Amino acid sequence: MKRFAALLLCLCICAVAAAQPKPPGPYERAIAAGYKALTLCSGIFNAGRSEAQMSALELKGIYPEYDAIVPTLAANVDAQRKIVSVAFDDAAPPRIAAWRPNLGCAQLPAGATIDAVATLPRFDAPAPNLDGKPWPLGDKQATGRARGDRRALARGVDLAFDGRHYGDGSETTAVVVVQRGRIVAEKYREGFGPHVSQRTWSVAKSLAGTLIGVARKEGRIDPAKPVSIAQWQQPGDPRPVITTDNLLRMASGLSGATAGNRTDALYFGGATVDQDSAAAPLLMPPGSTFRYANNDIVLAVRGLRERIGDDGEALAFPFARLLWKIGMTRTVPETDWHGNYVLSSQVWSTARDLARFGLLYQNDGVFLGERVLPEGWRQYVATPSGPQPPTGDFGYGATFWLLNRSPGVPADTLVAIGNRGQYVVVVPSRSVVLVRRGEDPAGAKFDIAKFAAQVLAALD
Repeated sequence: MKRFAALLLCLCICAVAAAQPKPPGPYERAIAAGYKALTLCSGIFNAGRSEAQMSALELKGIYPEYDAIVPTLAANVDAQRKIVSVAFDDAAPPRIAAWRPNLGCAQLPAGATIDAVATLPRFDAPAPNLDGKPWPLGDKQATGRARGDRRALARGVDLAFDGRHYGDGSETTAVVVVQRGRIVAEKYREGFGPHVSQRTWSVAKSLAGTLIGVARKEGRIDPAKPVSIAQWQQPGDPRPVITTDNLLRMASGLSGATAGNRTDALYFGGATVDQDSAAAPLLMPPGSTFRYANNDIVLAVRGLRERIGDDGEALAFPFARLLWKIGMTRTVPETDWHGNYVLSSQVWSTARDLARFGLLYQNDGVFLGERVLPEGWRQYVATPSGPQPPTGDFGYGATFWLLNRSPGVPADTLVAIGNRGQYVVVVPSRSVVLVRRGEDPAGAKFDIAKFAAQVLAALD
């Protein structure tokens, strides 16, 4: 009997031990350290926010497996050299992220020491000072009177900040409403403002698609043709049939070990697009299956870099051909340590800059009389010609989502969407652009369709 009781006690102890979560290993701690280093670096040196502000909002509730680790890791912020380092193991170098003009923060690979900061790619050309120029190129004469029910408009905007009406627990940081080219409503949470940037998360994907459009206009790339990825050119590799269009429509057929929106090694592990994303195997025939994937977008931008052929010109391309041309002088697209733009997520931008971006699409690719995108590009990104998401309320075009199934929202509405509640809504038929920025915690969902419908109902 005693032996049976001892055996039962042993089994109970083993069961309890098995139920306990395993302590994080060195890899998980290294990823968490990279996440903290990069996020603090970008928030402090791109946006001018404090470490305390970033820790209270940006570093909480996004990646559950890292949430318990991040607060235990001490960050060293070198404000003079604009470097953030986070130690995670006594036997290993800290994870390091370093800021550069225009290009923001890049992570060093795991295991690299601070000496490697000197090897990071740079683009140091000064951004033009356009603030004194008339809107939308600058900030002068940016605002106007709304046509419609201005009280209803103000009420709808205020409700976006109450954390309940459009989604329990949502945390709105900024709203900008543009009607017929002028800002007719604008509001910010305390600590934010017209010139405070935030990470766009996957709104960056729509910026990536726009850069492909600019390159298409210049004859540098044809989305219908196979993408140029050097690693795929070995005889027998099936991936050269993947087109840029397949990538922009999330229909590459490439697979991965995790969900397509999780690319932790690239985002926070110090891996690079050419090392990590280009290694994804082909699972399904290109163009046959929708799989929302960060890798598809970074590979499309990598293909553009290879088509340009010159690394310096490729680094300058987003600024010279798009951002600075349309007044987005406070938008910072970040790179990996090989100089590949990580335009699936890692862009920092202000609400007003994103309103300018929306205006480019409202005006069908024309900005202040100059055609920036090829004729018909808006229709291209808003056409659901590829495989569609199997569930959900939104269709998908080419790096833009489509609000074509939402009551009170015109069928021609397209929207750029990013994690934590980043939205740029473009309603061409109503001459309206709506930007909502947020830092929504995990589990809180801001109802952008409901918000857009309420704002549109208040406008003539």
